[in-house]
Amino acid sequence: MCADPIDNASELELLNTQIALANRPVPEPRSLTCRNGDCGEPSRDGCNYCSPECREDHERELWAAKNRKVA
Repeated sequence: MCADPIDNASELELLNTQIALANRPVPEPRSLTCRNGDCGEPSRDGCNYCSPECREDHERELWAAKNRKVA
């Protein structure tokens, strides 16, 4: 008995989902101190930063480091 194309597609979708879940990045654990290296203040509950400004500053620094070109 031949496999139905719909069953094959379903199995492929399941395989792709399992592969994507296995390869997703593991989130960093919550930090008790602000992740912005210049700050050092305690972070707010449920957050890794002490304020939205610190989060934005740190995100800018990470982006700049990632996109910095080596001469």
